[in-house]
Amino acid sequence: MFSRQLATRTARAAAARSYATVSEASGVKVAGIDNGQPTTTISVVVKAGSRYETRPGVAHALKNFAFKTTKNGSGLKTVRETELYGGVLSSALTREHLFLNAEFLRGDEDYFLSLLSSVLSSTKFTAHEFAELVAPTIEGDSLAALSSPTTLAFDIAHNLAFRRGLGNSLFASPHVALTAEQVKEYGAQAYAKSNVAVVGTGISTEALEKAVAKAFGGASASSAGSSASGPATKYYGGEQRLPLDVHADGKPTMLIAFGSTDASATPALAVLKNILGGESDLKWVPGTSPLSLAAEKVPGGSAKAFVLPYSDASLFGVVVSAPTSEGVKALAQDVAAAIKGLGQVGEEAVKKAVAKAKFEVASAVENKQGLIALAGPQVLSGSVKSLEEAFGAIEKTSAESVSKAAEALFKAKPTVVAVGDLAVLPYADELGF
Repeated sequence: MFSRQLATRTARAAAARSYATVSEASGVKVAGIDNGQPTTTISVVVKAGSRYETRPGVAHALKNFAFKTTKNGSGLKTVRETELYGGVLSSALTREHLFLNAEFLRGDEDYFLSLLSSVLSSTKFTAHEFAELVAPTIEGDSLAALSSPTTLAFDIAHNLAFRRGLGNSLFASPHVALTAEQVKEYGAQAYAKSNVAVVGTGISTEALEKAVAKAFGGASASSAGSSASGPATKYYGGEQRLPLDVHADGKPTMLIAFGSTDASATPALAVLKNILGGESDLKWVPGTSPLSLAAEKVPGGSAKAFVLPYSDASLFGVVVSAPTSEGVKALAQDVAAAIKGLGQVGEEAVKKAVAKAKFEVASAVENKQGLIALAGPQVLSGSVKSLEEAFGAIEKTSAESVSKAAEALFKAKPTVVAVGDLAVLPYADELGF
C-alpha cells in the first residue's frame, strides 16, 4: 500500500514540473525551463570539453579566457556592468562541454545574452591577458589538482581508462607550452553554432528564443565549421601508483573503476552505484550499504561509489580514502569484496537502489547547476528527457539486469589508481582484480 502511494506521489510531482522543449533561434538550439524562479540563469553550452581539444590544455585555457576583452570592451568593463545589474558570471569545463554561465534578476536577459554572445564571437585573445590573467589561473588550477589526491586520482583514472578523448586531462600541463594564438584557433573551431546551445532556467523557451535571436542574430557565433567530433570511445583500463606529495591537501587515496561503452547500461550502473552506497542517509548514523559498513571499520575512512556517464561511455567505481595508507589498504580489501559481490544481488537490494537512484535524478534537477548540467548536453543533441522518462529507464532495472551489467563490467581490465605510501597500498592483483 505504502509503495503504491509513494509511486503515485512521485508520478504526480514529476508531472507537475515543466520541462524544456528544444527550439532553435539564429541557428542555435535553445531551451528554457520556467518554474517561477525570481532569478534567471542562462548557460551557453559548448561542445568544447577536453575530449575535443586540439592541443593538451587548450580547453582549460579557453575556459579561463571567458569574459576577457571583446569588441564590446575590456574584461573590467564586463565586471563593472555585471555588478551594476547584480549578476554573476562564471565558466566551467567538463570532459565534453564548456559552460558559460550568467545568473541575474528576471528581465535582464537581453544584456546578458548580448554579453555571452560577444564571448563567442569577439573575444580578442590578447597576448597580455593570456600572460597576466589566463596563464596564472591555469597554473593555479593545475597545482590545486595535483595537491588533491582525489582530483588527481580521477584525472589519472580517465587517462588509464580511455587514453585519448575522454582520457584527456581537464587541466593544462606545465610541461606543454600554450599561446594565446593557439587558444584563439581552438575557440574559433569550438564556437561554431553547430557546437552551441543556450539553456535557461527562470525563463520560458519562447522568451529565451526571442532574446537569443536578438543577441545571436549577427555574427555572434560562427556559422562555419562543423560539430566537434572524435573517434568512438574505447575502454582500456590500467594501473598507476603515485607517492603522496608532502604538500597535498588530502588523504591517501585509491580509486578502483571499470568502464563501459554501452550507453544502454547507464541506468543499471546508477543502480549498481546505489547498491554499493557509501554515504549514510542520516547524519551521525552509520549507513547500511556495503561501503558504509566497510568504512565504519576504519576510523576516518571513506568509501564512495560513483558513476560518471558520458555521451558514449561511462566510468563506474569506488574512491577510497583514509588518514593513513594502512587504513586505505584495509578498506580497499573490503571494497574489493563488495564490488565482486555485485554479480549476485537480491531483489530487495535492487529495489532500494532503484528508489535511491530515482531520488538522485530528481534532486539533481531541483537546483540550477544540476539542471543545466543534465539538460545542457541533451539540448545540444536536440531533445531533453523528462523526469518520467529518466524514472522509467531506472525502474526497468531488475536484479538480473544489474547482475548482467556487473558481469559485463568485470570482464574488462580494471582501472586502479593509488596515491599514498606505495610500500603499503595494494596492487590491483593483490585485491583480486
